[in-house]
Amino acid sequence: MLAHEFMRNAFLAGTFVAAACGLVGYFVVLRSQVFAGDALSHVAFAGALAAAAAGIDIRLGLFAATILVAVGMGALGERARPDDVVIGSVFAWILGLGALFLSIFVRGSSGSNGTAAVRVLFGSILGLSAADARLGAAIAIAACLVLLAIARPLLFSSVDPEVARGLGLPVGALGLGFFVVLAVVTAEATQAVGALLLLGLLAAPGGAARLLTDNPWLGLGFSAAIAVASMWIGLALSYRIASLPASSAVIGVATAAFLAAVAIAQLRDRRAGPASAELGHAGFSEAT
Repeated sequence: MLAHEFMRNAFLAGTFVAAACGLVGYFVVLRSQVFAGDALSHVAFAGALAAAAAGIDIRLGLFAATILVAVGMGALGERARPDDVVIGSVFAWILGLGALFLSIFVRGSSGSNGTAAVRVLFGSILGLSAADARLGAAIAIAACLVLLAIARPLLFSSVDPEVARGLGLPVGALGLGFFVVLAVVTAEATQAVGALLLLGLLAAPGGAARLLTDNPWLGLGFSAAIAVASMWIGLALSYRIASLPASSAVIGVATAAFLAAVAIAQLRDRRAGPASAELGHAGFSEAT
């Protein structure tokens, strides 16, 4: 399998992009901002189509649109947590723009780039060049490093923003910074799994990790590990089953991992009883 260059490129970019999605996804779930992640994935789609319609690099449209909208959402939301009204309004507006740019792009597209919309929607990780794979890995690594650098204060502000603000932590700046990191990861991951399926790689590993442990540091590790394992297994399945798209396989494995975590958590709760839930919450607060 790894004898093929396209598979090596896919594993190189996919590993680091998945790790970034796992780390960011844990905070997305913890901060109850899954809807925001879904909105940004559609922003990435609209930005990519706008760039394609204008005849410029799709990657430029992906990053410019997601970062600008993420900054706007972070600035408009109260307490650095954009509410559902703000996100829903942005979501509806972006879907309309995406439909407009898709119409413009389809009317003006040529045979050489006519599949760009499909690639953005469903991902094209098996079509990455070596240069694209290295660039994607570098961007994902940079996003991981930035997130880990602010992880401790971000955890504190995510669990109890009022107390964090009272202690002098820049809750608003942390929330805005997190949204920028989320935007960068969303833009890069869209090229791997597509805008329609990206939410699964953000939410499923993070949700599974939250169910498996109340320790936030273990949760971050579990989320990244589940995302990377989902990427590896999904790519391997796609290689073995020619009719199975890589992005669908990756998201399918991530969803299966989440369902397994749900079953494990339910079994554990039945055995432990209600007292363990109180202890787990106390342990989470102490760990942050």
